[in-house]
Amino acid sequence: MTQDPVCGMDVQPEQAAGQSEFQGRTFYFCCPTCKEKFDKEPERYAKPSQSAMAGKS
Repeated sequence: MTQDPVCGMDVQPEQAAGQSEFQGRTFYFCCPTCKEKFDKEPERYAKPSQSAMAGKS
């Protein structure tokens, strides 16, 4: 399970309404509207992954 970066809803990747790639990561969406919002401003919604943050102190 993953989280829609726009609305925060839990999404099963195999049942997602859409997906987008940004900075080498795949993001999954609950509905086409959330995907459209993300695609217009991906840097607004794409937060650093937890694994990327773990290496920074």
